Amino acid sequence: MASVHKQAGKPYWFCSYSTGTGLERKRHFKSTKTVDKQEALEVCRAWEQAAKIGRTGKLTPETAREVIARGVADVFTASNSETMPNSSVRAWCRQWLDAKQIEAEPSTVTRYGYVIEHFAAFLGTKAERDIASVRPSDIARFRDQQARDLSRNTANLGIKVLRACFNAAFKQGIITANPATVVDRLKQRGECKRRPFTLSELRRVLDAAEGSDWYGATLTGLYTGARLSDVTRLTWRAVDLQQNTVVFVAKKTGKRMLLPLAKPLSEHLASLPSTDDPNAPLFPSLAKLTVGQLSDGFHGVLVSVGMAQARNHKSTGKGRNTARPVAELSFHSLRHSFVSILKSTGANEAVAMALAGHETKAISQNYTHLDTATLRGAVDSMPDVTKSAKKGAK
Repeated sequence: MASVHKQAGKPYWFCSYSTGTGLERKRHFKSTKTVDKQEALEVCRAWEQAAKIGRTGKLTPETAREVIARGVADVFTASNSETMPNSSVRAWCRQWLDAKQIEAEPSTVTRYGYVIEHFAAFLGTKAERDIASVRPSDIARFRDQQARDLSRNTANLGIKVLRACFNAAFKQGIITANPATVVDRLKQRGECKRRPFTLSELRRVLDAAEGSDWYGATLTGLYTGARLSDVTRLTWRAVDLQQNTVVFVAKKTGKRMLLPLAKPLSEHLASLPSTDDPNAPLFPSLAKLTVGQLSDGFHGVLVSVGMAQARNHKSTGKGRNTARPVAELSFHSLRHSFVSILKSTGANEAVAMALAGHETKAISQNYTHLDTATLRGAVDSMPDVTKSAKKGAK
């Protein structure tokens, strides 16, 4: 039976316990590193419990961690009136997801929920255990399963979400370390990545979109770097043609963006039919479409000029949760083009990232007060892709 003792001249209590059986039985005398006898007893009991399980041959690293975790919790309880904070994996993940519903967009919460649901299913009965029992190896195996069954992008999204989820538990003292931080995301080797449009491709897209709201939306995406959802939600209230500015709150980040209008975009907006309603959308035919319809609509423009393959919507046999392959070109490529063109015309990275609404160390440390003239100068340096487009240049 385990017991605690004091040694002469030593401040800490020592624990005496046995391991092994028969001729291999061995007595241990180890410091508990505490001067409190009650705490020492709890530590000693945890070691004895681990030793008992070890004698059955069923002691695994995971079991040992759980025994130690219970011992630590008992020590905490012996020294404090409050109980040590804890939670099962499933309960914590659900709690974290509920909090995200307040601060994130519904589509983002849906993606997070997908990860949480599938991670809990992957863990099986372990999802009901204490969150502290989750190891990096569990998360790495989940990542690999997602990559095999779905895609690397989906697997990497899972790593991103779990890092955030476990980091919240770490901040609240529920776990002592975030197991997801040491799990690397998978390299995208062999998978298609989005890229910027070339100037020639941009002119072809504008030629194909001429006469439709996609023409103005494409110009807006190119000259502001705004995402598709932000572009299609713009109203006339957001535009000031006297000051040549556009202001909106980015849906993804919640950041207020006040951007100078490049001359080609300003001239196009000035040519659109006027309205007395400031809440009227800039691009009426697009404002009423769903996210999926918008994505398909721009994809159709790309198909018409041979920059994408038509989608046949036939079943792949892999289920609805299978991620669609990332297209090389999409509306989001206009955002990449915006940043790339700015840099190619001489704008430094901090200016380009500020205009695109990105938070970077360079901006926060060195460019906290980027003046309007600097931003406008960068935008005005971008080439006018509309002139060649209207002439039908390819």
